[in-house]
Amino acid sequence: MASRPPPPALSDAPLAPGLYLVATPIGNLRDITLRALDVLAGADLVLAEDTRVTGKLLSAYGLSKRLERYDEHAAARTRPKVLAALAASGRVALVSDAGTPLVSDPGYRLVSEALAAGFAIVPIPGPSAALAALSVAGQPTDRFMFAGFPPPKAAARRAFLEGLRGVRATLVLFEGASRLGASLADMAAVLGPRPAAVARELTKLHETVVRGDLAALAADPTLAAPKGEVAIVVGPPPEAAAATPEDADAALAEALTRLSPADAAREVAGALGLPRRDLYRRALALKGS
Repeated sequence: MASRPPPPALSDAPLAPGLYLVATPIGNLRDITLRALDVLAGADLVLAEDTRVTGKLLSAYGLSKRLERYDEHAAARTRPKVLAALAASGRVALVSDAGTPLVSDPGYRLVSEALAAGFAIVPIPGPSAALAALSVAGQPTDRFMFAGFPPPKAAARRAFLEGLRGVRATLVLFEGASRLGASLADMAAVLGPRPAAVARELTKLHETVVRGDLAALAADPTLAAPKGEVAIVVGPPPEAAAATPEDADAALAEALTRLSPADAAREVAGALGLPRRDLYRRALALKGS
């Protein structure tokens, strides 16, 4: 049997100063990219949500680096020190516990302030739980919206979902395992019978993807409170049936009781997706009759 070739050597090219946004594995450590390893090896400082998690990743690849906590609690305290390091031509890597930095993770303010100060910002692409879930969900991928985590309280969550109901795109959300059942039930109630998928433990040993409509997923006892990280992908709303001339006349007649023909045509055009010029002519005819 042929022996496995040795792993590629890390680049010995010097790392330029700047802030590097380094994507890390979402489960399987072998998903790290060679370029990510190059940057981590060359960085002066690695910012991490949880230094213990990132420490294990670095150790797995024989790297030892200065680590500093950068999460929602430490960000305000750490950010001035990071900006000072960048001003001194430092090479700083920002990582999340899993996946691509800034995607439902802290880092936006750091990037914004670093850009305002004129420092280089370099993306080091790689794993993303949102894109991994989207790719296997079986839903349209030509247009999608990442909506992050829904609010934990039921009333706020339903209001949040109401705001997404009219979005004509596939929705990608994250959810804590303990709230998955309740969240799916609210999605079924607010978004209606849309096809969806629940992806759990992506890239890990117990990776599962369960597909079905939202009501069926909400009723699935295995999804009531599973273990592990969860991504939910919800298909876009169904296409509305085209408005008929009778629909347009009824809408114009009602609007003309409140508005001028021009304003009535504008309102109905927005509501029904019909040409405003044609609706204006029809409004004038209805007004005259």
